[in-house]
Amino acid sequence: MNTAAQPVASAPEPKGPPLAAAPAVPAPPPTAVVLCDNCGAPVPARYCGSCGQRREPPVHSLWHFSKVATEDLTHADSRLWRTLTALLFRPGRLTAEFLAGRRARYLPPVRLYLVLSVAFFLWASATPHSAYVLEINARERAAAVVPLAEEAGRVWRPASRGETREQRAERVCRGAIYRGPSADRMQPLLASACRRIVDDNGRALQEALLHNVPRAMFLFLPLLAVGMMLMYWWPQHYYVEHLLLLLHYHAFVFLLLPLAWALSALLPFAAGWVSVAITVYIPWYLYRSMRVVYAQGRWLTAGKLVLLSLFYLVSGTALLVLTSIYSALTL
Repeated sequence: MNTAAQPVASAPEPKGPPLAAAPAVPAPPPTAVVLCDNCGAPVPARYCGSCGQRREPPVHSLWHFSKVATEDLTHADSRLWRTLTALLFRPGRLTAEFLAGRRARYLPPVRLYLVLSVAFFLWASATPHSAYVLEINARERAAAVVPLAEEAGRVWRPASRGETREQRAERVCRGAIYRGPSADRMQPLLASACRRIVDDNGRALQEALLHNVPRAMFLFLPLLAVGMMLMYWWPQHYYVEHLLLLLHYHAFVFLLLPLAWALSALLPFAAGWVSVAITVYIPWYLYRSMRVVYAQGRWLTAGKLVLLSLFYLVSGTALLVLTSIYSALTL
C-alpha cells in the first residue's frame, strides 16, 4: 500500500498588476473633555450627568441671557408650568405622580408649598381687605354684620375731648383680667398687649398675625395628616402620603385665591360668579384628590371628606385662637 503524501496544489497566482495597499485612515483627533463648571464632572452632552447643570459659556451677552431666561419661562417642558397646570386643573395628580416615582418632571412638593405660601401671605398683607364682626342684640333679637374698623372705632373712641391715648387705653383695657393658671405672669402681658392694640387700633396685631399664621400653618399640616391616618387606617397608607396630599392641596389654595381675586378685579361684573365658582371648586378639588390618591369609592370618600372638614374646622379654629393669643402677647 502506497502511503506517500500527495503534493498539495497551490492557489493560482493572480494575474495582472499587484494591488495597491489601502490608504491608512487617519485616527480622529482626540476631543477635549469638557468639565462641569459647577461640580467638575465630565459633560459629554448638554447637561451634566452629576449635578444637572446646563453646559453653556460662563460669560453671557445680554442677548444670550435673554434667550436663556425666555426658554426657562416658556419652554414646553418647563417643570414650573407643568407643575402649576397640574396643580390647578388635575386634582391629586402631583401627589400620585410623586408616589409613583415620577418626580423629576415636577417641582418638589415642600418647595412648591413654601414658595406659594410666602407669595400668598405677601399678597394678603399688601391687598386691602376688611374684617367684619357679627353683632347680636339679644334685647331686640336682631343681628348685624359690622366692619371691624367701625366697631373698634365705636368701642375705643375717646370718652371726652380731653382724654389722652394712654387714658383711653387704660379705660378700655380695665376689664381685661385673666384669672387662669399662671395669672401673676399672664396678667401683665395681657394688660400690656391690650394697651398696644387699642393704641394703634389693632394694626400691630394684624401685622403680627400675618407674620405668625404661615408658621402656624406649617405646624398645622402634620396635625391634619395624623387625622387622615386615623381615617385611612385600612388599607394601610404611609404618613408621608397624607402629608404630601395636604401640601399639594394647600399649595393649590394659595395659588387659586390670588388668581380669583385678580380675575374679579379685572372683571368686576363677574366677581359674584367667581366667588361661587371657587367656593364650589375648592372642596370638590379635595374630594377629587382623595379619590385619585386613595382610589376609594365615591360615597366612602365623601364621608371621609365630611369628617376631615369637621376636624379641619375645629382644629383650625383652635390654632387660629392660639396664634392670635400668641401674636397679642408678643407684640
